[in-house]
Amino acid sequence: MDANGDSAEVNVNIEEPIDFIRFALNENVVVKMRNERVLSGILHAFDQHLNMVLSDVVETINIVETDPESSEEIHKSTTREIPLLFIRGDSVILVSTPNRPVV
Repeated sequence: MDANGDSAEVNVNIEEPIDFIRFALNENVVVKMRNERVLSGILHAFDQHLNMVLSDVVETINIVETDPESSEEIHKSTTREIPLLFIRGDSVILVSTPNRPVV
């Protein structure tokens, strides 16, 4: 933010999809994984296969169960904190940076 409290704009040159992740190094990212898992943490390293190393990770697991008596869907969510995590790239669905303007 600048002195007026406005969000600072970031000038980046993204030519390939992997450039987006390169600009997110040492920043908070959100990674959507297979099996309804979402990870949020600081990106420290990645490779061309999207293997990643994250720190200060919060993992959220969303589970949908069906109540056998009423046949209603029950949505459950559990979270846990992980200090350092290696992510295998073939489990990654989406990588995003929360609320970062790109010009």
